[in-house]
Amino acid sequence: MTYDLVVLGAGPGGFDAAVAAAGHGLKVALVEKGFLGGTCLNRGCIPTKLWLGATSAIDELHNQARMKVASGEVKVDFPALQGRVAKHLAGTRKAMAMQLGKLGVELVEGFGRLAGEGAVEVETTDGIKTPDGVRTLKCANIVIATGSRPIFFPGLEPDGKCVLDSDMFLAMETMPASLIVVGAGFIGLEMAQVAHRFGARVTVIDAMDRVAPLEDPEISKALQSTFKRWKWDVLLEKRVSGVRTVDDQGELTMDTGEKYTADIILVAVGRGPVTDGLGLDSVGIKTPMRRIEVDEHLRAAPGIHAVGDVNGIIQLAHAASHQGHYVAALVAGKTDAPYDSGPVPSVLYGAPEVMRVGRMENEVHLADEECEVSLAQLAANPMAQAHAATQGFVKVIWAKGRVAGVTAVGHDVSRLTTPATMIVRQGWTAHDLHSIVFPHPSLDESLLAALQAERIPVE
Repeated sequence: MTYDLVVLGAGPGGFDAAVAAAGHGLKVALVEKGFLGGTCLNRGCIPTKLWLGATSAIDELHNQARMKVASGEVKVDFPALQGRVAKHLAGTRKAMAMQLGKLGVELVEGFGRLAGEGAVEVETTDGIKTPDGVRTLKCANIVIATGSRPIFFPGLEPDGKCVLDSDMFLAMETMPASLIVVGAGFIGLEMAQVAHRFGARVTVIDAMDRVAPLEDPEISKALQSTFKRWKWDVLLEKRVSGVRTVDDQGELTMDTGEKYTADIILVAVGRGPVTDGLGLDSVGIKTPMRRIEVDEHLRAAPGIHAVGDVNGIIQLAHAASHQGHYVAALVAGKTDAPYDSGPVPSVLYGAPEVMRVGRMENEVHLADEECEVSLAQLAANPMAQAHAATQGFVKVIWAKGRVAGVTAVGHDVSRLTTPATMIVRQGWTAHDLHSIVFPHPSLDESLLAALQAERIPVE
């Protein structure tokens, strides 16, 4: 049998590519050595959000107690929460497998690698017997969607005891009383927020000069203000030389020799593409910085495409999914246009949340375009007031009189992500502000207020 498409990896990019291709009438095989859903479902986005969702009432009660309108205590049973997470993930994987079956996508369990032009070899684990344990899939097209894994600087490798990576952290049986997070990006900050809600003493360390260093500096400042109120120790522009477990405690050593200890040290300094052992050299695929180099059609070699984290364009599940749908349409002959993602939004979940889409001030400046910003404080928003969470703002970046980007920090601002993305995609001008009706009362009104606010030129 020759497949129209073989997909390596069943995370958001690979799974959606397989499903979309089958929907276009192609014969598809999906190869996965682990669980359906990849990192996002099993060791990332979804477990973390289940944690944040289960503990959100703790934060809500704290806010209302500050207003002296509520009192009491919310206790979350962590083992029960972990049980719910496991049940949810298993149920989702079962539903995904059923969807593949209904569409006629063959799920091949095992590790797949390229075996020359038009072929994939799979070390099978699904019970299919071959003399050497390897099954060869002949195909017209291949999609590589093998995702990413945590990466570490020398000396920061997890030991699985008191020094953990994000995968290990999500598998814990108890929440620590004290936590050190190495890395002030989204992964570390989301997990730190959960530990904080369980009462952990939190320390965040980063070599950069601010938390969430990829975000607008005003966003970072607002986050740091919140963490200060929470009595977190945030140590910036500090370099860590080593981490280890000593006497059932995590021990962290700075390059200055100073030491810190905690029940758990979470190393969250980034993720890197998974390209090991895929046989890429056999078809001439280039991997600068371990990522698969692709062209404007996400093509790595004739008949071979790479989507998601593995191509190094952007490490977001929804971006991987979007790329997967595009490649499926391309292979099915439904499009021949170059890939265009449009503005890709990103979100830090928790309380406060951060959302960003489009270009920020520095990017507009780099393009040498006229830049203005307008801003609205959440303190004036009725929904932020209702939830006693008024810290934060919505900020709009304008380039040549059009909306080029939107960013926000504060209570529930992830709700603004889709309308903001559409506004940036459409490049709204002042004439478009009343082209739709914004509901009242809603958090969306803070987006409208930011669009309507006085624009300040950025020098």
